[in-house]
Amino acid sequence: MVARTKHRLTTKTVENQKQPGLYADGGNLLLRVAPGGTKGWIFRFALKGRTRDAGLGHYPAVSLANAREEADRFRKLLAEGVDPIEARNAERATLQVQAARAITFEQCAKSYIASHEVGWKNDKHRAQWCSTLKTYVYPVIGSLPAATVDTALVMQVLEPIWSTKPETASRIRGRIEVILSWAKVRGYRDGENPAQWRGHLDRLLPAKAKVRRVVHHSALPYSKVPSFMAALREQDGFSARALEFLILTATRTGETLGATWDEIDLDGRLWTVPGARMKAGKQHRIPLPAPAIDVLFKMSEVRSSGFIFPGAKSGQPLSQMSLLMLLRRMNFAHVTVHGFRATFKTWATEHTPSFPWEVVEQALAHAMSDAVAAAYQRGDLLAKRQELMAVWGDFCKET
Repeated sequence: MVARTKHRLTTKTVENQKQPGLYADGGNLLLRVAPGGTKGWIFRFALKGRTRDAGLGHYPAVSLANAREEADRFRKLLAEGVDPIEARNAERATLQVQAARAITFEQCAKSYIASHEVGWKNDKHRAQWCSTLKTYVYPVIGSLPAATVDTALVMQVLEPIWSTKPETASRIRGRIEVILSWAKVRGYRDGENPAQWRGHLDRLLPAKAKVRRVVHHSALPYSKVPSFMAALREQDGFSARALEFLILTATRTGETLGATWDEIDLDGRLWTVPGARMKAGKQHRIPLPAPAIDVLFKMSEVRSSGFIFPGAKSGQPLSQMSLLMLLRRMNFAHVTVHGFRATFKTWATEHTPSFPWEVVEQALAHAMSDAVAAAYQRGDLLAKRQELMAVWGDFCKET
């Protein structure tokens, strides 16, 4: 239905037309005026015995001149036997793919973090993700499309730090890998993951364990614990009482320093640490041996805040540095605070073989690596751990 004449409409008639209806400009181009007064352009054509209308946009956003230009393009496609609607849809799909492939690695990373951080156990985990990416990754590939990140670019990120900071580098590699996997699922890239370790980067980089041996926290031999505890009890100050309490409860530094009075049940001789403060994100009940109760009574005499071991700043707990400085003053700088947990485990394994390993693991709040064992071990073995901690408390008081 190609009209014999074209360009029947003028800019003025299009602007002034108020009566609802269709007004032909010629060459398959129509102006549609809706009952409400809105106006739009239509390209009406017949192909393979079927009449179709293709919308070309609303007036005045699309002017008469622009509508005629688009109509000319559609007529050329028709002359080639191509459906202009299908051709336009294909063009839009191509543009969408191009736009998706233009999304940068940094945009992908931030989207991944935003969608997954709700499932992360604490703010520290998110901060580590953001910090390592910002420091080591974004300067190299952050502004590049995720679709273009290849093995060479990943190596540019990792090689400078693989030998000097193997632990950090290994974590960064894993983070790049999951971000690129996420990008692939979202349609932002194709192909194999260039950050994959097994069968790929392990051919280019030495294993982390071969770069630097893992340095474990220095631990005090358990045979020296009684004498150390005797010396520790002679020390004054909140730091000494905090370290004493930490050793007697075999807890982590953050768990002890962040302890509050409302977590303590003195009558039940029980300390309940909420899941939000535990490494595994699960509530942990800790039986308190008699020496630990003594520490709490001493701290209750100077109680000034919600924290059992308050710091110098109001409303803040003791700092980790205060415990390290205490060890230095006691000439035990070679020992780490965290190492006392290893001391406890060695003592429980070698000195008290009557306690099963799962009781010791529960005392340390370790997540069970054996999924089957974890499924059967649903309780926290509190009664058996009360016995274990009582024996540990007595051992720590021996002279």
